[in-house]
Amino acid sequence: MKPHEIERKLDRVLLQVEKPGRYVGGEYNSVIKKWDDIDVKVALAFPDIYDLGMSNLGIMNLYNQINQQDDMLAERVFSPWTDMEAIMRDNGIPLYSLETKHLVKDFDVLGISLPYEQLYTNALNLIDLAGMPVRSRDRDEQYPLIIAGGHSCYNPEPMADFIDAFVIGEGEEIIVEIARVMQDNHDKSRYEQLKEIAKIQGMYVPRFYDVEYNDDGTVRSIEPNEAGIPKRILKRIVITLPEPFTKFIVPNIDTVHNRAPIEIMRGCTRGCRFCHAGMVTRPVRERPVQEIMASIAKIVEQTGFEEISLLSLSSSDYVWVEELAEEVNRVYKDAGLSLSLPSLRIESASADLLEKIGDTRRSGFTFAPEAATEKMRDIINKYVPDEQVLETARDVYSRGWRTIKFYFMIGHPDETIEDVQAIIDLCSRTLKEGRRVLGNKATLNVGVSTFIPKPHTPFQWVPQDTREKVNEKQNLLKKEMRRGGMHLRWNDYDGVEFEGWLSRGDRRIGKVIQRAWEMGCKFDAWQDHHFHNKWLEAFNEFAIDPAFYNHRERDIEEIFPWDHIDAGVHKKFLKEDYLMSIKRETRVDCRDNCFACGILPKFVKERSTTEEMAWECPPVKPIGERGKNRGNGNGQSNVTLIN
Repeated sequence: MKPHEIERKLDRVLLQVEKPGRYVGGEYNSVIKKWDDIDVKVALAFPDIYDLGMSNLGIMNLYNQINQQDDMLAERVFSPWTDMEAIMRDNGIPLYSLETKHLVKDFDVLGISLPYEQLYTNALNLIDLAGMPVRSRDRDEQYPLIIAGGHSCYNPEPMADFIDAFVIGEGEEIIVEIARVMQDNHDKSRYEQLKEIAKIQGMYVPRFYDVEYNDDGTVRSIEPNEAGIPKRILKRIVITLPEPFTKFIVPNIDTVHNRAPIEIMRGCTRGCRFCHAGMVTRPVRERPVQEIMASIAKIVEQTGFEEISLLSLSSSDYVWVEELAEEVNRVYKDAGLSLSLPSLRIESASADLLEKIGDTRRSGFTFAPEAATEKMRDIINKYVPDEQVLETARDVYSRGWRTIKFYFMIGHPDETIEDVQAIIDLCSRTLKEGRRVLGNKATLNVGVSTFIPKPHTPFQWVPQDTREKVNEKQNLLKKEMRRGGMHLRWNDYDGVEFEGWLSRGDRRIGKVIQRAWEMGCKFDAWQDHHFHNKWLEAFNEFAIDPAFYNHRERDIEEIFPWDHIDAGVHKKFLKEDYLMSIKRETRVDCRDNCFACGILPKFVKERSTTEEMAWECPPVKPIGERGKNRGNGNGQSNVTLIN
């Protein structure tokens, strides 16, 4: 089907669907190249609706990297919502790209972003809607090479049957290398193409690895089955962060995050034991202040966005955070530009930063203490004393913010009902501080999520809390936090259980994913579209016990399904940190003291192939210059400023 035929069919059906703007393309700053003049065509897919995918910085970075090449093009693809999908299937409209309306199966490469596990059924649905077999071995060279990347791909095994090759690590450079390989091998068989793809550092081709299992269901071995295939896949690390992407596509409709993001720092050194992102994004790399300021200016000029988010995992650890705040205040104080500086620590210095940026509405201030007892804070390696929380709350309320939002987790290892009661007590004390300053205008919003153990973290060995225990803890929170001025939100356990299966699943989970999709499961990230009973039915059909993945403690020497994926941090280091958690021992920020996690030697080795330079963690300012009461605390906040 040709693009003009797609256009003609769309003209007849778009007025029948919600938000037709999701499906038409033509946005300001989108890139359209002459199809017939380009050697390599890449479709970049976010397997959820346009409203979510257009806010994804990763997709935009890859889009920019590909389209900077004169002989390549990148176009965007999103999952249609259920109304549009039904019309597409009824009218024989295969999945197409937004820019030129070419069929997805006419591209050379289909790159699917998988930042979280709930997108797996959407990915299968997207492949099927494009008119392609969902299983990798059923697709030959006449179909585009299907690759996937994103944080969930650090355990690629649940999706190994469906994806031709996974990007392990950071994608800005590797996406162009993949396209070049396909350009040079377009006339070869899919097997030969994959052999070449596997030579790229950071690329994992599942069909070149065999997995064997023990009688108890655990993994016995993961071994290459082809000559020249590495035993372990070392993640791809971008040595120097590329210049920030600034020519953002202006969406046709309102999106979930209708703002332009700039990544000011990548990586984190805090060492929270539950945090997957903090482990897999090491080492820390930071952008200079002037580069950030120049990027803000370009975004304002090229897009018209009125809100910009300065992204990082821990903004307070950005070496030049105060200088950045002062410069933003100097340039944009009276410009009507909204700025957000997320992930600030729980300390009064965070409020000082906001004053420098220049907040006027005092709309809200968000902290993530995660736990409320000294025991739990030691276990998760996130020590934030109660008094520091209360001191910061007093400071925030006294500066005019009416609302503080707390994020906590329940279900951490060794947590008791008394630890949950401590969350209630700390929240009550915090609200009392606000009422002393603002009276009944002070409010406290509390979000309590349930912990899910993730691969490549010190807690990858621990069992996930059971439904019964979580219900008991949530019921206590609901009962005790109904008082005026306090608002509680929690997550449904079905979603927690579901994410747990997929997070630590192995290759055998693939048939469960496919069966659940065949029974109608998709948009699993949307609570009202997640059909938990169908997933349980799929597990039962293959005689697989889901509790095997969620509720057992792993042996300390167990081989994990993702052990052949090297995220740069030694399993030995993670094991030591896990054993430390059992003894309630903590680590300080590794900028202050290197614990030999493994990332530096691997990073230096990779760097030495291109640069004759040593590499060290970014310099740390003296504690007095970076905020008081630092210790080994790493409580963070997420603050949105509106000027």
